[in-house]
This record gives sequence, structure tokens and C-alpha cells, in this order.
Amino acid sequence: MTATPANQEVSLGMPQLPAPDYPADVRARLDADAKEVVARYPDSRSALLPLLHLVQSQEGYVTRTGVRFCAETLGLTTAEVTAVSTFYSMYRRKPGGDYQVGVCTNTLCAVMGGDAIFDELKQHLGVGNNETTEDGSVTLEHIECNAACDFAPVVMVNWEFFDDQTPESAKRLVDDLRAGRPVRPTRGAPLCTYKETARILAGFPDERPGAVEATGGAGPASLIGLKLAKGETPQHRVVHPRAETPHDGPPHDPSPSEHLSSHDAPQQTSASDPAHPAGPETEEGE
Repeated sequence: MTATPANQEVSLGMPQLPAPDYPADVRARLDADAKEVVARYPDSRSALLPLLHLVQSQEGYVTRTGVRFCAETLGLTTAEVTAVSTFYSMYRRKPGGDYQVGVCTNTLCAVMGGDAIFDELKQHLGVGNNETTEDGSVTLEHIECNAACDFAPVVMVNWEFFDDQTPESAKRLVDDLRAGRPVRPTRGAPLCTYKETARILAGFPDERPGAVEATGGAGPASLIGLKLAKGETPQHRVVHPRAETPHDGPPHDPSPSEHLSSHDAPQQTSASDPAHPAGPETEEGE
């Protein structure tokens, strides 16, 4: 057995001391805000998510002091609050930049260029995933889905949409953010800082002139389900199989059983090995 050198510290696994409280003036302001938030819910525990956004608006991430505040306000343990704050990716666990730049790398955005955008931004900014630039202005992260597939590839800054991006446009975007130049989302409200965004997500009104009036809807592909739910009939677009020439005549309104996309229609497949064709006509069991 090797003895531990006398001058080397030994961790005894002691728990951290209780988190310090906020300064009195900050605590009084947060107490008033929290009272307003909690009053919206019949069960006070339901206010935990907006309260986490509230404390994040104070310091830019959920600190141990923020966890203590939420626990004391709602009568929970700090372990319960920590379990929730570490589950959701919208709550930071460490300091970050004024602008959270999220690049969608889920399937559609990735194949449309999202992976290339993310790789270019990492190199351009000199940071990795969930890391912040030296000037403290931009935190870069990859996001599994921005829920804007019909505008792929999509980048979000503080949860505002920047649609149809390319590596070059994304680099110009982060350069403008770092230089303090005006940046306007493709749709939605004007951009604000991460802390300001967190306060809005806590449920407090955005009082900037014109911010509430600014809006941006989803694309046509995303709205088809909503139109169906309202009893409306969306306009179909029939894509004929590649080898088929459409017949002359009036537009055809397909029945629900018909294919609305060539992606769904059966197609002849080209074999990767010409000597061993493997199309629908030669599949095993046919």
C-alpha cells in the first residue's frame, strides 16, 4: 500500500456548505416576483419551472443560491429542485454568454447542412459544445430539434429563429453578435440577451416597444395538421413517381389512401452491387 504524501490534500467527501443567500435587495425583488409567479398555480410546486427561469435571469444560470431560493419559496428540498433543473437543457449549470447560439443537428437539419454549420462555428469561435467565447458574448450548443424542420437548417439565438442558414451566414451572425451590431431574427420578436429572455420565459411581459406585435408563424408543412384539426382541407400537392409522366387533365384530388409524396410511394431501387440486384421485385420472400 502506498502512503499519501503529507503535503497532499485528501478529499474526505464532505458535503458542500449551504449555499449563500442573495443580497437583501436582490432577495426582496425576487421574493416579489416569485409571489406573483406562484399565485398563478393552484399547486405551488407547479411554479418550479418558471421560478428556475426567474433565478436564471438574475445570474445567467441556475446557481446553488438560485436552487436554495426556489426550494425555500416552494417548500421543497434542494435535491428536488436540483433534479428538475438538471433534467431540462434550457437551464444552464454554469455561466454562459449573453447569446446562446443553438444549431440544430437533428436528422433533417443535419443533412441539410446543420452538421457543417456546427463544425464551422466551433472552429470559427474557437469553442466546443456548451462552451463560451473568451469575451463572454456567445455560448455555442448543438440542439436535437428546433421544431422548424420546414426551414432547415435552423439556428436559434436565445430561442429566436434564424432560418435557412448556411455556414457563411451563421458565421456572419455570430460575428455581428460579438461586435454588438443589430441582429434581427427571421421571424419572431426582436433579439434580447439571455437573461432578459429568461425573465420572459418566467412569465413576465416583454415590455420592449413592438416586441409583442412581432410574430412569426410556422411554415406550410408544419401547419397541415393544425388545418386538419380545424376541419380545413389543406391543398394537396401530388408528386408523381420519377418514371411516370403525369396525364393531361384536371387536377386530381387524392384520396387518403393514395400517396401524397414520392418519398412514400414504392420506387424501384438501384442496387449497390449490380451483380446482386436487390430491389422490391427480388427481396427475400417475394
